[in-house]
Amino acid sequence: MQLPVARGRVSAALIDVLGGRAEKLPAFARFDGDEDLHLTLFVCYELAYRGWDGVDDSWEWDPGMLRLRTAAEKRFLAFLYDLVGPPETRVDPASVPDRLAAIVAADDGPGLSGYLRGRATLEQFREFVTHRSIYHLREADPHSWAIPRLGGRAKAALIEIQADEYGNGVEPRMHQELFKQTMRWFDLDLRYGAYVDSVGAPTLAVNNVMSLFGLHRSRRAAILGHLAAYEMTSSLPNRSYANGLRRLGGDPDATAFYDEHVEADAVHEQIAAHDLCGSFVRAEPAQAGELLFGARAALAIDSLWAGSVLDAWSRETSSLRPRAVEPVLAG
Repeated sequence: MQLPVARGRVSAALIDVLGGRAEKLPAFARFDGDEDLHLTLFVCYELAYRGWDGVDDSWEWDPGMLRLRTAAEKRFLAFLYDLVGPPETRVDPASVPDRLAAIVAADDGPGLSGYLRGRATLEQFREFVTHRSIYHLREADPHSWAIPRLGGRAKAALIEIQADEYGNGVEPRMHQELFKQTMRWFDLDLRYGAYVDSVGAPTLAVNNVMSLFGLHRSRRAAILGHLAAYEMTSSLPNRSYANGLRRLGGDPDATAFYDEHVEADAVHEQIAAHDLCGSFVRAEPAQAGELLFGARAALAIDSLWAGSVLDAWSRETSSLRPRAVEPVLAG
C-alpha cells in the first residue's frame, strides 16, 4: 500500500519521515482537524498490519512513532468519552449479555441499510462499497489481536467466530476474499487500501477505533465489546445490502459477501454475547464496564459515519473525497 496524501501538518510530517523526505518525526501534536488526526492514526496503525510500501518495518516500534501515536490516541479517546461516556466503574458481570442486547436495541443510528435496500443508485452503492473496503479487506484482523490475550471459554468462543471470518482455512471463503467479489462487480480496485485517499475522517475513524482497542492489551475488553456490537447488529443490515444490490442487478457473486453475513452473524450474535463476552467478564469482572464502553463506541462511531454518507447523498454530492494529487506540505 502506497503512503497516502497528507491532510494536515502532523500527517504531512509523519508521511514525509516514513517516505524518506525528512529525518525527524513531529515534536508537536497540533492536529489540523479530524482529517489530520485520523489519517495520522491510520498511518501509524497500518505499521502493525501490512505496512506501507518502501517503509522499514522497524518503524512499528520506533519510540518517536509511539509517542506520536499515543498523543493522537489520547485525543481520539477524549472524543469517544465525550461521545458515549467513559467506562462504567461498577457493572454486574452477570448483566453483560443483557446490557449488550439493550445497547443494540437502543441504537437509533441513521437508516443507511434501508436507504441502500430501496433507494440508492448504482453509483451510491459503489461509494458505499468503496468506504467499506478499508475495513472489509482486512476484516476480522483488528479483533484477532485479542486472541492471545484471552484464555478458557472466551478464547475458544473468539476463535470460533474468527474461524468463520477467515473461511475456516479456505481462502475463497474468507470474508476478505468474498468482499473482493463485490468490489469486482463494481469494477473497483481490489488492492488492499487502494481507497484510503478517497475516504474521509469518519471512515478512517471506524477503522481506527478497532485498532485503538485491538492493539492495546489494556483495551482487550473494549475490542470484545466492539466485536459483539458488530455481530449483534450485522444480520439484518446485510440482508438489506444484499437485497439492495440485487435490486440494482447484482449477481450471486456480487451479493455472496452480504448473504454469507446474514447466516453467519445470526449464529455469531449468540456466541459473542454469551460465550465470548459473558465468559470473559466472569473471568475478569472488573473489565465489564470497559467491554460495554467498546460496544457503545462501535455503534456510535458507525452512526457518525453513516450519517456523513447519507448527508452527502441528501445534498446530491459524493460521499467520497476528491482524489488528491498534491501532498499537503508540513509547515
